Amino acid sequence: MAVAMLHVTPALAASPEKSPLIGQWALDVASLPMPPAARPKSVHLDFRDAPEGRWETRVEIVDQNNNKMFAQSTLSLDGTPGRASGNYWVDVLAAKMPAPNVLVMQMVYQGVPRSTRVFSVSSDGKVLTETETYFKEDGTPMQRTAFFSRVPDEP
Repeated sequence: MAVAMLHVTPALAASPEKSPLIGQWALDVASLPMPPAARPKSVHLDFRDAPEGRWETRVEIVDQNNNKMFAQSTLSLDGTPGRASGNYWVDVLAAKMPAPNVLVMQMVYQGVPRSTRVFSVSSDGKVLTETETYFKEDGTPMQRTAFFSRVPDEP
């Protein structure tokens, strides 16, 4: 359920190319490898450019009981740790954008590493793939993949 990471900015100073990550994305909850009762009702990501070459991320998760969790951040994309706010289980993160269509984020909560997430956009710009890597409590490495669809801009 820990889907959707916080906002980060494409600080590709050498590249004037606009990132296809920018925009709003909705999770295909059926793509999550977990029982339907354990899946969130919805997850929305919002990636935006921010002033001074920074990246803004906002995540909203609605669980099966209609409880909302969110996280937001504004970071540089050079891997420098930054703060996140909200009630989702992340308070520090770092991000890099190795290509305009790829965002890599590391998340920490209360001093404990939580996960690394890689977001990549399809060549047609319609599908965002999130690959999450983390460790179970017993130290077993895990990976999970989820798919998001672009939310059309409102007129």
